[in-house]
Amino acid sequence: MHDEPLGPLMFVVLFLLIFAGYPVAFCLGGVALIFGVLGILGGYFDVAYLQLFPERVFGVASNPVLLAIPYFIFMGTMLERSRLAEDLLRTIGLVFGPLRGGLALAVVLVGALLAAATGVVGASVVAMGLISLPIMQRYGYDARLSCGVICAAGTLGQVIPPSVVLVVLADQLGQSVGELFLGALVPGLCLAGAYAVYVAVVAWRMPQRAPAIPAEERQRVEGLGSQVLKVMVPPLLLILVVLGSIFAGIATPTEAGALGALGATLLAALNGRLKDGALRGTMDATLRITCMVVFLLIGSTAFAMVFRGLSGDVWIEDLLTNLPGGKVGLLVVANLAVFVLGFFIDFFEIAFIVLPLLAPAAMALGIRDEKMVWFGVMLAMNMQTSFLTPPFGFSLFYLRGVAPRSIPTTALYRGAVPFIAIQLVALTVYTLTRDW
Repeated sequence: MHDEPLGPLMFVVLFLLIFAGYPVAFCLGGVALIFGVLGILGGYFDVAYLQLFPERVFGVASNPVLLAIPYFIFMGTMLERSRLAEDLLRTIGLVFGPLRGGLALAVVLVGALLAAATGVVGASVVAMGLISLPIMQRYGYDARLSCGVICAAGTLGQVIPPSVVLVVLADQLGQSVGELFLGALVPGLCLAGAYAVYVAVVAWRMPQRAPAIPAEERQRVEGLGSQVLKVMVPPLLLILVVLGSIFAGIATPTEAGALGALGATLLAALNGRLKDGALRGTMDATLRITCMVVFLLIGSTAFAMVFRGLSGDVWIEDLLTNLPGGKVGLLVVANLAVFVLGFFIDFFEIAFIVLPLLAPAAMALGIRDEKMVWFGVMLAMNMQTSFLTPPFGFSLFYLRGVAPRSIPTTALYRGAVPFIAIQLVALTVYTLTRDW
């Protein structure tokens, strides 16, 4: 049956509709509906097969792992809306300011801290764009370096746990969220270190692109040391509680996410930042993003059911497991596919469409257990580039929305290119250091 053309055709029609600009969740559901009818008419399956769909949707939606997603989104958005992230960035910027490239290094450090405290890319990029970009402009930073480092540092929320994408990957790959968090921690921190090294090299070789803050500017601030402790200790404690409870096995990711959401709210309240609609805005943003994930989940479930009914999964698995080079061929094709798709669709869509196709082939080639955790982290690092690759890099869109009009869009795109290269080098190193 898998020699029939409907399975491959279903895949082609889906991507044609996506590239035409239709919402991905509705493309998935619509294509599933059309090909479900064709499957019944063609005798591939009967109506009873499609009647399993509600049960499948409720089964997936009742997965407690996915409940961690709104909690982590709430935690990150609360830290951004209550301006606690703003305090962190301003203070760290003053600490690193006297160094050449100090403000850019501060952006990398704060990006890593926000990634560990929030796991939400949009909140990190918007917060750093609003706060640090005007300061970097005022002190004569090159626009391309400023935009590139803000966008790249914001994407660290993809890999450094607790990351929303890692929760989705764990669910799609059937792995433990805690193990995926633990596996991604060191690669994520190494990637942040690579960004910092690049900034330091640029500041050393071309100091005019990343000048230091004048000493008199820093001297105007009194009690800088106490300010650093005041703004850094609470977020660090929040990170320690959330990640520490998961790694120590004290709490599940869902329970830790709930604790993080409560902790972020308490921090905002203790700093008097729950006014001015911060709580309402946080709940609204959490609801919107969670609804998007749920609709993608429903659409991908419908698509997967019909695709399997048409033996499309057998076609994909045969294709991927018979590539030249075995595991190496699969890894090359998987990384190329995810990287190219990242130019056009975001990481949620890649996770729900591509991962269910890659996972069975990977398992058939012997990538299981701890190797599957490594496989998930590798894909997360690859999907991170989707935030920076034009024309639809979401970090570029986020920053464009808050950047001054004096900064051209081309500066954002050109500034992202070196950091995309760094991500690809890091991905290659990570892939080659594993015994498959």
